Amino acid sequence: MSKKTLANLNIAGKKVLVRVDFNVPIEQGIEAIADYDQRLRATLPTIKYLIDRECKIILCSHLGRPDGSVKEDLRLAPVGDRLSNLLGMAVLNLGDCVGPEIESAFAVAHRAHASTVGITEF
Repeated sequence: MSKKTLANLNIAGKKVLVRVDFNVPIEQGIEAIADYDQRLRATLPTIKYLIDRECKIILCSHLGRPDGSVKEDLRLAPVGDRLSNLLGMAVLNLGDCVGPEIESAFAVAHRAHASTVGITEF
């Protein structure tokens, strides 16, 4: 079985969930992110490929090890700001991954669809 790549998929205009590794050190302050942004830069070709195909891109990542609790100093907003700078376009940062705001972004989040539940099996 050959490995599929984005080029093998008909993704034009689709919603695409991309798991990225944006776990960069921000302990030294937001300004220091630029010194450690190689992980962000590594995703730019993929993100630009998806943008060129008019995809709606959902990036998923984490920062640090919050042990299941919300830690304000581990929010990804500063990383999103740096990514926005690298892309030259706005990056929307959602403040949470559950709740009414997210449910209005993912209208079927309450249903057991393949795209919301089945994806977790792979």
